[in-house]
Amino acid sequence: MSNTDFVLAIEDLTVSFDGFKAIDTLNLYIDREELRVIIGPNGAGKTTLLDLICGKTRASGGSIKFKNTEITRMAEHKIVRAGVGRKFQTPSIYENLSVFKNLEVSFPQGRSVFGALRFKTSTEVIARIHAVAEEIGLEALLHTEAGLLSHGQKQWLEIGMLLMQEPELLMLDEPIAGMSARERELTAELLQRICRKRSMIVIEHDMEFVRRIAHKVTVMHQGKILAEGSMDKVQNDAKVIDVYLGH
Repeated sequence: MSNTDFVLAIEDLTVSFDGFKAIDTLNLYIDREELRVIIGPNGAGKTTLLDLICGKTRASGGSIKFKNTEITRMAEHKIVRAGVGRKFQTPSIYENLSVFKNLEVSFPQGRSVFGALRFKTSTEVIARIHAVAEEIGLEALLHTEAGLLSHGQKQWLEIGMLLMQEPELLMLDEPIAGMSARERELTAELLQRICRKRSMIVIEHDMEFVRRIAHKVTVMHQGKILAEGSMDKVQNDAKVIDVYLGH
C-alpha cells in the first residue's frame, strides 16, 4: 500500500480463533480528526478489532498502518508510544489517588520505574494536568480522591489519563455505558471537543448517542464491514436493518 493521509489504514485484516474468523479480510480507513463510531450486533468483532489495533491480539493476516507505519507486529507499549490510546469498558483508575495524581502518573515520563524515580513534577506537567482536567470537566475536582467521583466522572478521568499521553488516535469501547442522561450529554460534548486535535474510534450501542457524535458510522457484522457512511445512510440500509437495527 502506498503512503496515505489516513491516520489509520487497515487492509485485509483477518484474525482466526480456532478456525473461526473473528475478523475477516476487513478494510477500514480513518481520517485525521475524524470521529468514527463502530456499531453492530454482539459478536460482530468490534472489540476484537480494537484489540488488534492496540496490539493486544495478533492478526493472522493483513495490515494495520498507523500514520503510514506498519504496527501489526509491534509490541503493545510501542503502539501506545507511537500515539494510540485505548480505553476499555471498565475504568482502570487509581481509586485512592486524587484526580491530580491520576493524571500525573499518566504523563509518559512517569511510565517506567526508572522514569518514576527521575520524574519531577515540572511546570510543564502541571500545566498539562490543568489543561486536561479542564478538557474533561474535572478542573474543580483535581484534589478529590478518584474513588469518590461519580461513574461518569471516573470515565472522564480515564479519558483524561489517556489524553495526558497526547495520543493521535483514541479508541473508546462503550464510553457511556451506565451513565446518567446528563453525563451522556456531557460525554458527547467532551468527545466532540477532544476530537478537534485527534482521530477517534468509538464502539457504541446507543443510537441516539451515535447520531450525536459520529462523523461517520461503520457497521460490522460477523467480522466484516456491512455498511459505512453517515448515520442516516446506514440506518436506511436494508442489510443493516435486517441484521442489526431490526432486532
